[in-house]
Amino acid sequence: MHVAHAQDKYQWKEGSSGGYTYRYVTDDPMQARFYTLKNGLTVVLSVNKKEPRIQTLIGVRAGSNSDPADHTGLAHYLEHLLFKGTNKFGSLDWEKEKAYLSEIEGLYDTYNHTSGPDARKAVYHRIDSVSGLAAKYAIANEYDKMMTGMGAQGTNAHTWVEETIYEEDIPSNAVDKYLAVQAERFREPVFRLFHTELEAVYEEKNRGLDNDGRKMYETMLAALFPTHNYGQQSTIGTIEHLKNPNLKVIRDFYDAYYVPNNMAIVMAGDFDPDYVIKKIDEDFAYMQPKQVQEYKAPQEKPIEAPIVKEVFGPDAENVFLAFRMPGALDARSAVLLNVMGQILNNGKAGLLDLNINKQQKVLNAGVGQLPWKDYTVFYLSGKAKQGQTLEEVKDLLLGQLEILKKGEFDETLVKAIVNNAKLSELQGLESNNNRANAIMDAFIKHRGQQWEHDVEMVDAMGQVTKQQIVDFANKYIGDNYVLVYKRKGEDKNIQKVEKPAITPVAVNREAQSPFLQRIAAMPATPVKPQWLDYDKDIQKSKIGPAEMLYVQNKNNELFRLYYRFDMGAWNNKKLPMAAQYLQFLGTDKYTTEEISKEFYNIACNFNVASGTDVTTITISGLQENFDKAVTLFEHLLTHCQPNEEALAALKGRLQKARTDNKLSKVAIMRGLVQYAMYGPRNPYNNQLSQQELEGLTSKELVDMLHQLPSYKHTVIYYGPQTLAAAADAVKQLHTIPAAFTAAPKPVTFAKSSQAKNQVLFADYDMVQAEVNWLRNTGGYNPSNTAVIDLFNNYFGGGMGSIVFQTIRESKALAYSTYAFYVTPDKKEDRYSVVAYVGSQADKMNEAIGGMNELLNDIPRSDKLLETAKESMKQNIETERITQDGIIFSYLAAQKLGLSTDYRKQVYAAIDNLGFDQVKQFHDQNLANKPYTYCVLGSEKRISMDDLKKYGEVKKVSLEELFGY
Repeated sequence: MHVAHAQDKYQWKEGSSGGYTYRYVTDDPMQARFYTLKNGLTVVLSVNKKEPRIQTLIGVRAGSNSDPADHTGLAHYLEHLLFKGTNKFGSLDWEKEKAYLSEIEGLYDTYNHTSGPDARKAVYHRIDSVSGLAAKYAIANEYDKMMTGMGAQGTNAHTWVEETIYEEDIPSNAVDKYLAVQAERFREPVFRLFHTELEAVYEEKNRGLDNDGRKMYETMLAALFPTHNYGQQSTIGTIEHLKNPNLKVIRDFYDAYYVPNNMAIVMAGDFDPDYVIKKIDEDFAYMQPKQVQEYKAPQEKPIEAPIVKEVFGPDAENVFLAFRMPGALDARSAVLLNVMGQILNNGKAGLLDLNINKQQKVLNAGVGQLPWKDYTVFYLSGKAKQGQTLEEVKDLLLGQLEILKKGEFDETLVKAIVNNAKLSELQGLESNNNRANAIMDAFIKHRGQQWEHDVEMVDAMGQVTKQQIVDFANKYIGDNYVLVYKRKGEDKNIQKVEKPAITPVAVNREAQSPFLQRIAAMPATPVKPQWLDYDKDIQKSKIGPAEMLYVQNKNNELFRLYYRFDMGAWNNKKLPMAAQYLQFLGTDKYTTEEISKEFYNIACNFNVASGTDVTTITISGLQENFDKAVTLFEHLLTHCQPNEEALAALKGRLQKARTDNKLSKVAIMRGLVQYAMYGPRNPYNNQLSQQELEGLTSKELVDMLHQLPSYKHTVIYYGPQTLAAAADAVKQLHTIPAAFTAAPKPVTFAKSSQAKNQVLFADYDMVQAEVNWLRNTGGYNPSNTAVIDLFNNYFGGGMGSIVFQTIRESKALAYSTYAFYVTPDKKEDRYSVVAYVGSQADKMNEAIGGMNELLNDIPRSDKLLETAKESMKQNIETERITQDGIIFSYLAAQKLGLSTDYRKQVYAAIDNLGFDQVKQFHDQNLANKPYTYCVLGSEKRISMDDLKKYGEVKKVSLEELFGY
């Protein structure tokens, strides 16, 4: 299957540089170097000089598959604990702290073996008491403070079935600091502040119990894999196991799997690979290899007949149809699966795209893969439209699989799939994150030993024949599927992880370990910030009455062309409907299916997005197809013809989507916040009424589309052509009038003023309670930007902030919490305070009290403030606004009445800001002010009398929130 020329093109070779030998694959566009150090540690480096930053990943080939059967969720617990420090950092006095931690470890072991609620409560009370004593010697979030101080972004980690990955995006000048911290982090981690972190995991579990999609996912896996851990052990673990953690077993897991021959460090970005590999070798040489007992996968028996499962919950109904396929180690099957998936669903010309989505036979349908080592999960999903049953959706999905198996698709589709894959690969190379994740994925699956197959994937896809796809589909797709129906209704089996009694612990904000001080003192070559000069960085031209903004792409052959109209739903509520309608329309020359196929064949895209006050048309792809793509889109826009059947289907789908929105807690909370921000009449419910929707005609929507180019718009081009050539091409291809038509006058929405406390409540069947605080303050003032950025960094953004440390780390009241002072995007608008806590319903009052304390009285930590300032400086120094981002930065600045890069003023002001200015800002804008509380939760679990303590309670109906 992998033809000879592809094998000749992509071969493993050995290279040597800087005293280190590495392997690489010829013609690898990432030019990844694979090193194996003496202790077995894998290091993979990919240089990309686009900006002075590096995406780093440290991966372990162990996840929930490797959890002991009687301690599921353990790998995920451990991931959380790897942020707590070692005996060198995270501790004020290790010798004193160590004794308490040892006692806590023993108490958890006792707790594990204790039965009876009263006896267990007594042991937990002792754990809580000793944990409070231990916390006096702990420095919470010291890891986060070190990473923030060196300018890291995206500090995070995740655990999945076969992996645990630790993520950081660092400045290029912080390599030494980063490696010193990571080497210490994995040397001998200390499991401190465990019981408050445990509570955060409980909250994470409860959030999952409120998520119907997660319940569908776990039900699907359990049915597909009755013996394999893919289906038998969820990553977050069972409630029973979560309630009985054992620190000794967690330590055993760490010792077994966190060893160099089972780990990899991946870095992609701007660095010298010879220097970096030498530093990694020096810093991680202490690690000793040991034999790793990998999870031995059982062979699942074939599924002989459909397995049908049902999941109940409050969210919208949908269906999953899942098959067990060969795992990712089977390189040939991986290629065929990729092509087969794209034939079914590629967003434009696949079977589901043309036969189901384009014809609006369901609300939406799609295809997905979970390509794990032992098996791949290949699934189709669909949502029912109005008046349609899930069984009918299932039949439509199965019908497309039959078409696939019969080979009733055009063989030229494979070529188009390859061209689009090449385009995606080209776009992906620009991102350090994409590079690092692709490489780490290869390490997790096959230790990178099949990287040549990963690199040749697109070429290999190009060699696939129609017959091979048909044979593969017939071999693996039959009645051997799992069918999961997500139905609306009460989940009778829902449980929650009960809240143990936890006493808030000390976080010692001002404390710093000698290790942190040493890291902070390490020299780093300064990186000079680069400011935008809009006059120099953007070239301008005129095409008739339209302004053209231009930035040249000097990196590759990709182009992006935009027509940006200064009008949206606020000018005409019907405009977003017209924008959606266009994708279902044909012209006098082409059907809508032919247009989709042609765009896919030339590897180009178009999109029409109508927002509140801006509508943007985007056309993108390879420059060689620029004329074809623009010509085809212009023809579609100006010659699209009414289609009554398509409009009726679109109206029906929109009505179903509206019904589903009223079942979505995310959508309901968004509506509550907008109601609080603007009042009963707000941008969120500025929707077509049912009567207006039903009254829409094809003619008025098509007329609107035909007339769109007559309204004022800006032409934006980013691509390899010169300004003159690009302007000339657009002039030839784009329809522009001699003079623009004035846009309809927009409706306006004024932010409301909070004169007194108020509670807006919406009822939703959920385990948790979610609370948003909202307060609108003064008008936009650019001179406040620096202090606002510092306040947000210090107070409520990120894991090292005051809010996170207090609400989650000290009091264990929430998994997710934040507070921000939000800057408007227009100069005439006002700022807003937005704060959030998601907690168990029975902890809601404590969580509200905890946040209110912080909103009224900001704690002082000079050390934390210095860290926040240093982080701001590093972020600005290493940020590079490039490509068409330059133009969109300019347009955003214009809306705020700015003519220069605002970051320059912020950077100059940072060193002169101190706690006094931050406190003064907090006191003037947040402290002891009235707020609107937006509360989403179940009336069965939340007392209305409790809510009345915070202000007058208004139960907001879904009709009031959504406007329909």
